[in-house]
Amino acid sequence: MNDLQRQLKASIRTIPDYPHEGIMFRDITTLLSDPKAYRRAVDELVHPYVGMGISQVAGIDARGFIFGGAMAHQLSAGFLALRKKGKLPFETYSITYNLEYGEAELEIHADAVQKGEKIILVDDLLATGGTAEAAIKLLQDQGAEIVAACFVIDLPDLGGRKKIEELGVEVRTLVEFDGE
Repeated sequence: MNDLQRQLKASIRTIPDYPHEGIMFRDITTLLSDPKAYRRAVDELVHPYVGMGISQVAGIDARGFIFGGAMAHQLSAGFLALRKKGKLPFETYSITYNLEYGEAELEIHADAVQKGEKIILVDDLLATGGTAEAAIKLLQDQGAEIVAACFVIDLPDLGGRKKIEELGVEVRTLVEFDGE
């Protein structure tokens, strides 16, 4: 484990049995309240993409907004909000995807993506990859080029990375928590 991984792991609180028994919830609010850890996480997510002509950073509702806005600022890019159904006021495009216990829907404004735009997708945590996969497909359907999908935390045992890489999208994560 390198210095970055040690710093970030130390700044992430683990809450057992939340929201259900057997789940080890990785709470990033403690990372966000630590200025050095938050700054370092954003810097590390942004670094490989500086100078690549990124048009927008797409953040997944809601914690992806926290990292996505900061990344967009550093890349001098726009920020694109991928919202849960019913949260956007203008005409939308949407995609329905499966969750462990049901379905969910992501939406973007119909005018949010220009064909060929280089976009980075971001969220706080990569687990099974279902939400990120849906987000990628929604953005690609609108003509976006997804340069990478970035996450602070990876739960590699749940297989999300493989699902996204099978779509031909690079995955960047900063810290892993095995077995959860």
